[in-house]
Amino acid sequence: VQLAESGGGLVQTGESLRLSCVASGITHDYYSIGWFRQAPGKEREGVSCISSSGRSTNYADSVKGRFTISRDNAKNTVYLQMNSLKPEDTAVYYCAARSPVCSWSNVSYQYWGQGTQVTVSS
Repeated sequence: VQLAESGGGLVQTGESLRLSCVASGITHDYYSIGWFRQAPGKEREGVSCISSSGRSTNYADSVKGRFTISRDNAKNTVYLQMNSLKPEDTAVYYCAARSPVCSWSNVSYQYWGQGTQVTVSS
C-alpha cells in the first residue's frame, strides 16, 4: 500500500496550491482520506477529510472557506485545493487512509504518505 502526496511548494500569502494524494495497493473507494499537517514544534493536526463516496467532507475551522477537498476514485486520487494561503498554513502536509469513515484522530488511520512541504511566505 502506498500513498504519495505531491503539489507542495513555496508560495506567498494569498496564493493557492493544489495538493494531490495518489493511492496504490488499496481499493480506493473503500477508504476515507484525510489530510493532516504538522508544523515544526507542533503536533500533527487534521485539516480535512472526505468520505469513501465523496459525499461527505469535513474541514478544520482554521481552513473552512479556503480549502476544498475532492476525490476522483477512477484515478485513485484525492485533492486538496488550498486558496488564500496564510503563513500559519506552513507545514508538512500528509494524506492518510482509513476505513470506513472519516475521523480527526490521526492514530486511527491505517496508511500514511510521506508528506509534502507547504511554505507560505509573508
